Amino acid sequence: MHVFNLEREQAWDPKQHVEKVLGKVEDGDVTVACWEPGQISPNHCHPEATEIYFCFTGGGVMRTPTQTVDVVPGSFVVHPPGEVHEYENGRERTMLFRIRYGKDMRAHHIDWRGHPGWTQSAEDRAYYQAYPIG
Repeated sequence: MHVFNLEREQAWDPKQHVEKVLGKVEDGDVTVACWEPGQISPNHCHPEATEIYFCFTGGGVMRTPTQTVDVVPGSFVVHPPGEVHEYENGRERTMLFRIRYGKDMRAHHIDWRGHPGWTQSAEDRAYYQAYPIG
């Protein structure tokens, strides 16, 4: 059994969202993700992992190439392996609980609207050339 207290584990940074891995469980991990107002994740996918988010407090918007959904307390979002997605936080602090599981948790980033000047790695560029979105 693994027991975590999200209130106690939360951590905040005004420069970037904080993803704090709380533990590893077999083929995955569990994380608390803390977001300040307006922070945006990289637009990315995990080719070999499922990623699940539960909104504990706050909220924002989750985007894929084909959908945009509001994330509010109690929302549960599941991204299957390979689904490109980004999260944009709303106007208040947000705490998300995340579970990832699969063969490899590695992410491939396509862009990052929240960081001007960000550049895509050669490895990620090659990935999206081999596996175009859509």
